[in-house]
Amino acid sequence: MKRILSRMRRAIEDYHMIEAGDRIAVGVSGGKDSLTALMAMKRLQMFYPKPFYLEAITIDMGFDNMDFSDVAELCRTYDIPYYTEKSEIKQIIFDYRKEENPCSLCANLRRGAMCTAATNRDIHKIVYGHHFDDVIDTYFLSLFYEGRINCFSPVTYLERMGVTVLRPLIYVEERDIARYARENNIPVVPSTCPADKHTKREYVHNVVHELEHNDHGLKKRVFTAIQNSGIRGWDKQEFI
Repeated sequence: MKRILSRMRRAIEDYHMIEAGDRIAVGVSGGKDSLTALMAMKRLQMFYPKPFYLEAITIDMGFDNMDFSDVAELCRTYDIPYYTEKSEIKQIIFDYRKEENPCSLCANLRRGAMCTAATNRDIHKIVYGHHFDDVIDTYFLSLFYEGRINCFSPVTYLERMGVTVLRPLIYVEERDIARYARENNIPVVPSTCPADKHTKREYVHNVVHELEHNDHGLKKRVFTAIQNSGIRGWDKQEFI
């Protein structure tokens, strides 16, 4: 956690993510990334010089056999308010529309549901668990399948919803998150989405892993290139 906190705080300060008095929700999917983000934000709340309110929100997408009771217990243990919003995302995507490539639509529906749930609770900043490896994978996804140089940004203001999305784990590698979750028995909720592990993102992730295996340091060089690329929202100089 010390390593994760150090890198998370650097990202928060590089991109000016938090101001005193902010009301922040962590979007908790039940995966290791979002739960680690939640635990790290709770630890940060204890000593960060800019005080902020923190809670957790889960969008229940309607998949069978996904039990969030252990997540609720974790939040009770750490005195984190926890709210679950039920949705019909699974039914819309797989039952009604029968999407063959569901990920993009799913992401849009989840984002909308999360923003609505947050603003209904007077929260206008949402933390997602996207980490260092997600940055690299997203960059290559855009390059391979959209033919453009693009990636999500550390801070994204969604004007229509009046919500700012924060990604404070962008400097944290997935292996550190996996180790933390494993060694601390974080109650990960396995995804029962039928598309899980069968997506373009998973394919790109495996390709990048192989590239890194054959050329150690490649991911860090790509990350630096993203910061220097001119992609909107990545230039730290904009936040000085």
